[in-house]
Amino acid sequence: MALNGQIPMEHGQAFAFGTYMVGEVEPKRDFDKSTREQAIQELDRDTGLPLWQLDVVDADPEARDKTVRVVIAAPVQPVPPEAAPGLPFRPVEFEGLTVRAYVSQQASGRGKLMWSFKATGMRAPAGKPAAAATGANGKGG
Repeated sequence: MALNGQIPMEHGQAFAFGTYMVGEVEPKRDFDKSTREQAIQELDRDTGLPLWQLDVVDADPEARDKTVRVVIAAPVQPVPPEAAPGLPFRPVEFEGLTVRAYVSQQASGRGKLMWSFKATGMRAPAGKPAAAATGANGKGG
């Protein structure tokens, strides 16, 4: 099978209704190398670049997990887009987005399929999210 590791994907494929940034971009802590006294930033295993993380709200009304963490591999801390007037959160799109599936062990002992999102950058959305532009039923709206 050709699917191995990270799966490249356009922002609109993963987040058809768009995403909204919650909080700020911060360094991703390397829990294996950090100590209580000194935090060490994690490096991307593929590129060697520092990893940054942020939480976003998936605007899909049917999304099971509304808040999603996205990791960005970049040499410097990514700068979020400007806040949109009248919105409590900043709309954001991701460039160079990849997704990786993994199984998370639940307290019940059962596994749950989860998704890990990584990008190379972020920007302000160019227009309406794909689902909003076409309507939830895909017929325009």
